[in-house]
Amino acid sequence: MDTSHGYFAVDGRGFTPNRMAASQWSADQVVGPALCGLLARALDNEHATDGFVPVRLTVDLFKPARMHELSVATTRVRNGKRIRLADAVVTQDGEPAARASVVFLQPSEQPPGEIWTRDQQPMPPSLEVAPPSDLPTAPLWHSDDSAHWSRVPSEHENGSRKRSWQHPVNVVAGERPSPFVVAAMAAEQTSMVTNWSSAGVGFINTDLTLALVRMPDGADIGVEADNHLSRNGIAAGTATLFDRHGAFGSAMITAVSNAARQITASHLDGVIASANGARR
Repeated sequence: MDTSHGYFAVDGRGFTPNRMAASQWSADQVVGPALCGLLARALDNEHATDGFVPVRLTVDLFKPARMHELSVATTRVRNGKRIRLADAVVTQDGEPAARASVVFLQPSEQPPGEIWTRDQQPMPPSLEVAPPSDLPTAPLWHSDDSAHWSRVPSEHENGSRKRSWQHPVNVVAGERPSPFVVAAMAAEQTSMVTNWSSAGVGFINTDLTLALVRMPDGADIGVEADNHLSRNGIAAGTATLFDRHGAFGSAMITAVSNAARQITASHLDGVIASANGARR
């Protein structure tokens, strides 16, 4: 994996956002996946020990983090034989900007019996459309009203179910992210696939909850919308996370209307075209 690029550069004990960390909502605001990845990285590095694995991550994105240095600190909340809890906070200019909590569990044997699960599992794009890559790439998109995967968002600006296939950007330049960190960054796309309407994205998510039964295999991860509910400018969305071996987790977000700054697919088309041009 090419680790030369990332959302953040390490700056002493802090982290300085690189240009790619800027959100589409504001050029001076750090994008959600970058904050989720930074929090997950700290919790994974400091608390996923002694056989414990992370199974639930909740991130609260309650204040815009700006495009300058920030720091992360974690706290061990509980340390039992089968369950461990830990918290993390992103701080900027002496004030908290985001926080997270994680549940870690000890794996054990599977109990007997049959349990219902959804019949139709998410399907990844073909290897011809999405060949394995060691490099982060622009997401592929798919919608029920469009029969093909593509990297052109405007081809999927419709009212049908959305899904994405992505290889997230590294959190820290020069560092390979763990599978848990990759899953956390990919899961933040739950807001995109569940809140993307026929007129663009008009909700901005205020949190993310990710539940995992296993770690993803590799850095290519799919997110498929399961449901969207909204009223009076408040939304909730759920999605399934999957890789080429099947579904491995679920995600949920809540969101608040940001209709005055609606992001359209044509705008995202331009962003992707500019990024591709800069790489050449």
